[in-house]
Amino acid sequence: MTATTPRLKHEVKDLALAPLGRQRIEWAAREMPVLKQIRDRFAKEKPFAGLRIVACSHVTTETANLAITLKAGGADALLIASNPLSTQDDVAACLVTDHEIPVFAIKGEDDETYKRHVQIALDHRPNIIIDDGSDVVATVVQERKEQLSEIIGTTEETTTGIVRLRAMLNDGALPFPAMNVNDADTKHFFDNRYGTGQSTLDGIIRATNVLLAGKTIVVVGYGWCGKGTAMRAAGLGANVIVTEIDPIKAIEAVMDGFRVMPMAEAAPLADLFVTVTGNKHVIRSEHFDVMKDGAIVCNSGHFDIEIDLKSLREKSTEVKNVRPFTEEYHLPSGKSVVVLGEGRLINLAAAEGHPSAVMDMSFANQALGCEYLVKNKGKLEPGMYSIPREVDEEIASLKLQGMGIEIDSLTADQIEYINSWTVGT
Repeated sequence: MTATTPRLKHEVKDLALAPLGRQRIEWAAREMPVLKQIRDRFAKEKPFAGLRIVACSHVTTETANLAITLKAGGADALLIASNPLSTQDDVAACLVTDHEIPVFAIKGEDDETYKRHVQIALDHRPNIIIDDGSDVVATVVQERKEQLSEIIGTTEETTTGIVRLRAMLNDGALPFPAMNVNDADTKHFFDNRYGTGQSTLDGIIRATNVLLAGKTIVVVGYGWCGKGTAMRAAGLGANVIVTEIDPIKAIEAVMDGFRVMPMAEAAPLADLFVTVTGNKHVIRSEHFDVMKDGAIVCNSGHFDIEIDLKSLREKSTEVKNVRPFTEEYHLPSGKSVVVLGEGRLINLAAAEGHPSAVMDMSFANQALGCEYLVKNKGKLEPGMYSIPREVDEEIASLKLQGMGIEIDSLTADQIEYINSWTVGT
């Protein structure tokens, strides 16, 4: 690890890991044809020439391809981790060694190190912030007000971060435009549903090697991430229960074939719990008390606050590490609760995160969202902005091309029909 100095060029675990990272980044790129097309165009047009971009994201092979794309577009880019357990150390090393992109990320870094890296990112004086969870944005607004005039805007692709940005907007505290990448159709329909669905179960299986068929699994929250997790768990033969606070989502879960009930009723029934709400303490002390002996609890939301681990630690008589990313909490009753990945994102703590095929579209949105901010510099008031529909459709079209799939187009007669009100049936 590089020694700590005020002007670090990077802080990664071991630069000798770079060759493995290079292989894995190139492997991921095979499944990211949309981002490749964008990178090729950026390399010619240089939309970010002279601009500094800071990305606070999961340091994975897919994020590496985004960072390489930004640099190809002329950006002076810097990358930090958005989650202590999501960094792939070989990838971080490769970005530094092969691409000369400053990276400040170490798998397992503590909270103080993470906060220090946020400060280092802001020392880079970013013009654009790519955020996961809006920690960098919140920090610059609260602690670095003198830098606000330098910031063109931010992009955010997590549900948690969007909730936070909306709270800032409602408080009148959002000082620049924010691109809501999360709500782009080519992001949440695919990344949240298929990416989270598959990678969450991948992380659970890698951490535990338990058979999911026949297990009762409680999915806490039925947003797009919850839908994907429930669908994939059912596909593996699990009996899925959904808990919700939104009546519309609850009805949808019922009609999708899942049992729906309050957490108080679900807690004694489940073998495995997965939280995907973006909220705080959706599994709490009273729920731990009634769980089965050996019940497994994990999180696939953004932050580690969805599970109230503080109350679980306080009531436990012993905590044992039984497998990598797997801790067993022993309760006075004689029962135990197993927590995966320290309550952090299990798909990144114990696995590799979303498959690159879905991150291809998510990071295409990030790259084009940054380009949109630059093209509209000075024209956008502070606030939340959606990815333009034509950009969303362009990404979908490029993805279909990359998959070798063609679709129909409207005939002239059909176009005339749908644009006319005088023609009846």
